[in-house]
Amino acid sequence: MFRHKKSPSAYSVTHQGNKAFHLYPSVPGKAGILLIHGFTASPWEMRPLGEILCRAGYTVAAVRLPGHGTAPEDLSQRRYEEWIEAARRTCDTLQQENDHVHAMGISTGALVSVALASEQHLSSLILLSPFLAMRHRLAPFTGALRHVRKYQSRELPDHLTDFYYDRRPLNGVYQICRLIRHVRPVLPRITTPTLAVNALGDRTVKFASGYDLFLRLGSPRKEYHLFGPQTGHGLATPDHPSWQAMLDLIQRFLRDMDHLQSHRG
Repeated sequence: MFRHKKSPSAYSVTHQGNKAFHLYPSVPGKAGILLIHGFTASPWEMRPLGEILCRAGYTVAAVRLPGHGTAPEDLSQRRYEEWIEAARRTCDTLQQENDHVHAMGISTGALVSVALASEQHLSSLILLSPFLAMRHRLAPFTGALRHVRKYQSRELPDHLTDFYYDRRPLNGVYQICRLIRHVRPVLPRITTPTLAVNALGDRTVKFASGYDLFLRLGSPRKEYHLFGPQTGHGLATPDHPSWQAMLDLIQRFLRDMDHLQSHRG
């Protein structure tokens, strides 16, 4: 029997924590910060950072990238252009509310942040686990493989199954490859001040390619930090040993950027 394919718009968010969020500080006055989560994740993974930054005085908005926080079948039908468009809309809202806006993304969210910086003004970029190459040896071949095999399964701890997918759509991995091809040639033209952070213990992407991305950026003011093998890919959640050191880096960088902006203003 023929079964109609469910349209992407028919999928709903499966858990409250997966929804986009917008946080306002008790005493406004600092900049806005756009938060962009990673592949197969949701805004939930950016919540700890968002709450800390909001308490520090920033207006924070976390976008939910289309296809995420719903179902793997939803993500399998999405294109990277939709991710950029969603981030663009949230950034536009922040720019209406604030004099200047920073963008912070992790992994695929870092690539979306870079793509956004190539088309509009941002006060700074904070790139967590950025990359130009994935560790999975079949990633470059997903353009063909996605027509043969739809998903790649993975095990997740029980407490994460509501917030991450246990099946990665191969078409989604292919979209990441397309996003990399989109981002790579524009890197030298991006002059946004940038903080980039990778870790030697990353088992998801090739951390050296994150340094390659950093070097290719045209930003005259940029910083790169590499944590050791004890730290992995998931830099946005507080269960890694470099969490406090990373927070210190981010908050110091934002203070420097805000100070720079105030002198310009």
